[in-house]
Amino acid sequence: MTVGEKLRYLRTVEGTLRGLDREMTQQAVVEAIEKELGLRISQSYLSQIERGQRRHLTNTSRMTLAKFFRVHPGYLVDDPENFHTELTSDVRTLEDNLDLWLAGGAERFAHDRAVSEALVKLARHPDTRRVMALVSAILDSPELVERLLQVLRPEVVA
Repeated sequence: MTVGEKLRYLRTVEGTLRGLDREMTQQAVVEAIEKELGLRISQSYLSQIERGQRRHLTNTSRMTLAKFFRVHPGYLVDDPENFHTELTSDVRTLEDNLDLWLAGGAERFAHDRAVSEALVKLARHPDTRRVMALVSAILDSPELVERLLQVLRPEVVA
């Protein structure tokens, strides 16, 4: 995957994470970066990267975009030829992939607000794997699921 394809994907995911029913436009990303991070990047620069007219990001741009999209800066490079993410063994990279997968799921379940919001919250949690282990433990005790729902989300049980 090229860095341009990754940026287009991240704009789509970010739109979902922010509750939009569409991807974030390049201009919306530029404006959000300036507002939230106080940093500047131009829409035309993003466009050139996404269209493959610029093959590489500057280090400053890479760090800015990584911070905004909450990904590791190393993600924002072209993947080597024949690169497969399934072969990655680094735990943090796996968790980043898990978070992206969850965000993609949130987008696919946009029609079911409760599921979509739960997937977004899980993807944004700093320790997704630990939360999933907790959910697994809760599911081992069905009565605990009902009790937790009664206490934490009584409107769901009713």
